[in-house]
Amino acid sequence: MAIIVHHLNNSRSQRILWLLEELELPYEIRFYQRDKTTNLAPPELKAVHPLGKSPLLEIDGRIIMESAAIVQHLCENFGAGRFLPAAGSDDALRHLQLMHFAEGSVMTPVLLDLYVGRLGEAGAPLHPRIQEQLASHFEYLESELRPSGHFVGDGLTGADIMLSFPIEIAMLKGNRSRWPKLAAFVDAMHARPAWQRALAKGGAYFQ
Repeated sequence: MAIIVHHLNNSRSQRILWLLEELELPYEIRFYQRDKTTNLAPPELKAVHPLGKSPLLEIDGRIIMESAAIVQHLCENFGAGRFLPAAGSDDALRHLQLMHFAEGSVMTPVLLDLYVGRLGEAGAPLHPRIQEQLASHFEYLESELRPSGHFVGDGLTGADIMLSFPIEIAMLKGNRSRWPKLAAFVDAMHARPAWQRALAKGGAYFQ
């Protein structure tokens, strides 16, 4: 079996490298660099998939897109019972919701904040609503962390991996004291040996 990660620097694909390290699966990384002026992905990614986005996971020539689909596929097929709650359990439903919350809900105000911020004064009328949505989403996540430091059950799951990216962005924005549980979550995830190995292999991450 050949696994290739089409990896864009400073992107969601870092968490795919992390999961592969947690699963102890062999894989190859093909690197793509953002444009230093526009911060956009390079056109070479469109040769892999028409949308030109990352992450893209390639397994034996088959391309899988969308972070949540990649995480779910890897956990189901290579997790050997790890990283997913028991099917049909209450935790399984919670896990499903949080997996999709990561991209379907919380990333919306995160991206709006990024893009509207580039408009200068023209974007000013939108800022209050965006900030309100950022606060409500991250306050929700702060309240949903379990005493274990994970979002579902007492161990690492795909939901933790999916939620790590937006929470990292929130912490980079100077919110560690505002949401201390989320700050502790990021610190704990970054301390994991698998995350450290993924960082070493994937290169600079938000640097």
